[in-house]
Amino acid sequence: MDQTSRRAFVGAAVSVAAAGRLEALAIDGGAKAVTIPGDQHAALTKWPRYGVEEKAVVAELLDNNRFYQEIPLLEDESRKYLKIDYAKAHNNGTNALMSMYFATGFPPGTEILVPSYTASATIVPMRFFGYVPVWVDIRPDTATFDVEHARRVLTAKTKAMVVMHSWGLPCDMDAVEAFAKEKGLVVLEDAAQAQGATFQGKQLGTLGAMGIYSYQLSKVLPAVEGGMGVYHFREHYELATAFGNYDLPASFPADSPYRKYHDTGFGPKFRIHPIAAAIARQQLKKLDSSSKLVASNVRKLNDRITQLAGLSDQKRRPDARRVHWSGNILFFDQAKAGFSKEALVKALQAEGVRAAHAPYPEQHKFALYREPQWWSHAPQIVDRLPGCEQVNRTSVRLPLMTGPADELIAQYAAAFEKVWAHREKLQG
Repeated sequence: MDQTSRRAFVGAAVSVAAAGRLEALAIDGGAKAVTIPGDQHAALTKWPRYGVEEKAVVAELLDNNRFYQEIPLLEDESRKYLKIDYAKAHNNGTNALMSMYFATGFPPGTEILVPSYTASATIVPMRFFGYVPVWVDIRPDTATFDVEHARRVLTAKTKAMVVMHSWGLPCDMDAVEAFAKEKGLVVLEDAAQAQGATFQGKQLGTLGAMGIYSYQLSKVLPAVEGGMGVYHFREHYELATAFGNYDLPASFPADSPYRKYHDTGFGPKFRIHPIAAAIARQQLKKLDSSSKLVASNVRKLNDRITQLAGLSDQKRRPDARRVHWSGNILFFDQAKAGFSKEALVKALQAEGVRAAHAPYPEQHKFALYREPQWWSHAPQIVDRLPGCEQVNRTSVRLPLMTGPADELIAQYAAAFEKVWAHREKLQG
């Protein structure tokens, strides 16, 4: 932001905040703090964003029928961007995960440490190979994998661990890798929410032996549907590729033990749709710039509102560069703030802030994991994981601002400050 824009932003924020301290809350009949019209509000938080490039390439494909060239081009460009040897596009992130689990080659009954705070796709595909999820809690200050809890649930049958980078925030991968090395575990990464984020300069998804990304509509790199698996070792790549692409083993080198599975693969067909691959290629070109804008908007808002008592955001290490998936996640401490989260969300919504509670699935509570008929080796039942519960109890979700949004940021900040200025009215 240049100095002129910065002064305008700060000036607008101060003037609106000053007014907010004097005016009644909107929930009590006062004027709303957020006055930007609804259509502009929606435009500034719209995701995904597709432009002339995506429209042009789709039209070109429909005109020229050169569809299948897009898939190897996407894989090649992804390898270069990620600085990794092997990449395979899939039709979605779930099947990228399934292919990754197949490629591990573990025997049935193998236990894999998994976070409960994740989507079902991270875990459910394990059952097709007889693997057993072992539930790991999350840290309440980050909502990411808790290595110390993982230590407590490790058993002699554990051979791997899956980390999920929640909301685009990198897990503490140095601690993860040190623990894995100590215990002889394979590290697998679910980076479906975190494409483009880095840890100590390395792309998330490439720090473990294998990793995956999702290109689903809501994701950081949206292609409507699609996914990518990335691999350091040729064996993993060939196994994952042969699992879901019966046509590709014939392209493996002559010394490949998996070349003989040409024309059959191992049953599934997970090829990415060529139009999705084409859209993903265009989105990959924009990934860093769009993520940088979103992150800048989040910081402008959060650096201001987290000065308010009881409000914080996901703790981020200075050697980690995060991205943001789906929402701006804040943690609300009711005891420090002096009023309830329910009252906060209701008051913010009245001010025009698109705030919401942010519950996220705790997988260990779902019926599928508690009914042994669906598992050749049933998961152990866990009643509660305190970190998951705390994050779900305290989290508030704001929309991501995906366009230039200084005025909207200032109004959101003023709405928060207005609520805090009147928080004694929200007690009880």
